[in-house]
Amino acid sequence: MNSRQTPDTVLLDFSNSVSQTNWRAIDDEVMGGRSNSAPEIADGCLHFSGVISLENNGGFASIRGQHRQDLSKLHGLMLCVRGDGRRYQFRLYTDASYQGSRIAYSFGLDTVKGQWLEIPIPFSGLKPVFRGRNLPGPVFDAAKVEQIGFLLADKQVGSFHLAVAWIAEL
Repeated sequence: MNSRQTPDTVLLDFSNSVSQTNWRAIDDEVMGGRSNSAPEIADGCLHFSGVISLENNGGFASIRGQHRQDLSKLHGLMLCVRGDGRRYQFRLYTDASYQGSRIAYSFGLDTVKGQWLEIPIPFSGLKPVFRGRNLPGPVFDAAKVEQIGFLLADKQVGSFHLAVAWIAEL
């Protein structure tokens, strides 16, 4: 644990710039907030960084990457991350929707400032959420993954940074 060594079962690593084109920020600016973030691929990692603001009822920043994959043969994923002590969310998106918008399947990531952690994400631990509200369903369909994402919505004003070295099979 606490290593950036890439496992044999890696699904995504960030060792080349091709990965960068798939990622985009979706922050509370979409509803009038003032938080901002940006994804960047550098030094072999995906970096999710920015500033959280609570102005104008804001308070979240997120990034998403297009990664269509059938993960139905897996029981989950393993992430290698280095954070700043804040609690992030790892999110998977399928074709499932609620009120005409995409549902996120979320798992909380507790980070330790400056330490690399390998965090298991069992698919059974994913919770369907929509705009910050927990939903009773639908159940996550691992065969239909379309996007992968990270979100910060901890109501703590200030800058943040999460580095992701790789995402592997659990």
